[in-house]
Amino acid sequence: MDCCSGNSSGSLSQIAVQNQSSGSEEELRQLLDQRKRKRMQSNRESARRSRMRKQQHLDGLMAQLSQLRENKNQIISRINLATQLFLNVEAQNSVLRAQIVELTHSLESLNQILSHIDDNNNHHHHQEEQQHNFLQSFYDFDQTPLFTNSFFLTQQPIVASADHHVLHYLSTSAIDLRKPLV
Repeated sequence: MDCCSGNSSGSLSQIAVQNQSSGSEEELRQLLDQRKRKRMQSNRESARRSRMRKQQHLDGLMAQLSQLRENKNQIISRINLATQLFLNVEAQNSVLRAQIVELTHSLESLNQILSHIDDNNNHHHHQEEQQHNFLQSFYDFDQTPLFTNSFFLTQQPIVASADHHVLHYLSTSAIDLRKPLV
């Protein structure tokens, strides 16, 4: 019996060890499963945080893209406005340049007219001096006899300009005051 009982006690202890080892394997399995679940949960949380960071980064990039597009549109608008203003100023400059040319020609023409007027005034002044001298010689007859005056013995033109609405004429012969005028 001892033998049997030893066998049976040995087999019982084996069964107990097996039961213990089965229990510890079960506990080990549960422990590993629990760790695996925790790791999976941790990985899920980490992945979720990573996705959230990526989404925030993407949202930030989208906001930046939107802001850059808005800035680009504003810059394009400013460039278009500046270009339009430039073209307007350029057109005004062209008009002013043309006006400068026209005014320069007008000024040159007016200067020529003034030059002719000055020449005519000088000529007219010279004619007035001649006429004054001529008339003065009549008034000076008591000092110098008219017939001896050399002015009357030469041929002198008497000229009036059309500007003064007087007929132009030239005397064609010397005036001899010794002869009566008929």
